[in-house]
Amino acid sequence: MSDTVRLDKWLWAARFFKTRAMAKKAIEGGKVHYDGARVKTSKNVELGALIRVPQGWDVYEVEVTALSDQRRGAPEACKLYAETPESTERRAREAEARRLTNEVMQHPLKRPDKKQRRDIQRFQRQPSE
Repeated sequence: MSDTVRLDKWLWAARFFKTRAMAKKAIEGGKVHYDGARVKTSKNVELGALIRVPQGWDVYEVEVTALSDQRRGAPEACKLYAETPESTERRAREAEARRLTNEVMQHPLKRPDKKQRRDIQRFQRQPSE
């Protein structure tokens, strides 16, 4: 454990990004917010700070509980932060919405046969009224 840690190093150690370069790119691109503001990669992380980090479709809002500049296993990395209850709830809501959206969009089980293709083409050629 260290007393001062750069933001890019902390994000890497907390396993939000695979490399420090990826963490740096996300910070410089304005994706990562520290206490609600954009910051530079060299910003020193403080205990109790709120960090907003995008991860794929989700956005994590975490509070810093410990500092480390060494990347360790996932169980130890989880001890570096605590996700806010609002963030957990929002991510669950959004995941459920994505799941329901995917259920509604039925993908065809097979490609259209020759007759169905002709019907589709005939429908597309019809002038709109």
